[in-house]
Amino acid sequence: MSEHNILGAILAGGQSKRMGKDKLFLELNNKKLIEHTLDKVKKYLKKIIIITNQDNEFFFKNNLTTVKDCVEGQLGPLVGILTAMKWAKENLSKCSWIATFPCDTPFFPESIIKSFIEESKKKESLILCASSHGRKHNIFGLWSLDLYDKLKDDLINKKVRKVQDWTEKSKIKNLEFTFKDYDPFFNINTKEDLEFAKKLSKKIKNE
Repeated sequence: MSEHNILGAILAGGQSKRMGKDKLFLELNNKKLIEHTLDKVKKYLKKIIIITNQDNEFFFKNNLTTVKDCVEGQLGPLVGILTAMKWAKENLSKCSWIATFPCDTPFFPESIIKSFIEESKKKESLILCASSHGRKHNIFGLWSLDLYDKLKDDLINKKVRKVQDWTEKSKIKNLEFTFKDYDPFFNINTKEDLEFAKKLSKKIKNE
């Protein structure tokens, strides 16, 4: 499965303040955190970009496409989504959607990507985001490029900053996921989170 009308965008523009160093390249099971996301997404989507404001040898060595925020300033994930939309409109003529993924959530289920592909063909909503047990995970989202002008105006002129604030004003469809033993949407922000992720990874592997 390799979809041409969906651009995969990994959002990696955070400052990693709580970690104290860039968490993209921290290792979990001999793989960098960003590789855990990349390896899942590239199974399903033909083109992937990484939204980041930094330059790192890792990107060049692995022939990865990086794109810097199209609006300067620490504006949060919304500017990453807008940047991915802008890049898709300028570089992929057949692209209609972008699918976004965080760089620090290594256990997320691949079924999310399959759901994005299926839902993009239904065209029932312009935004689809993952949720689980009443909690929304808006960075796992599928976004129609038809929203580009509205997002640009809301971000730049109306100063909207929070993803959830913006999605709630639009027609959004939540893709509900359930889990029993562990939270697959667990994201790594601190050194303690990384140690927990290592233990969790061993537990999953042994099950």
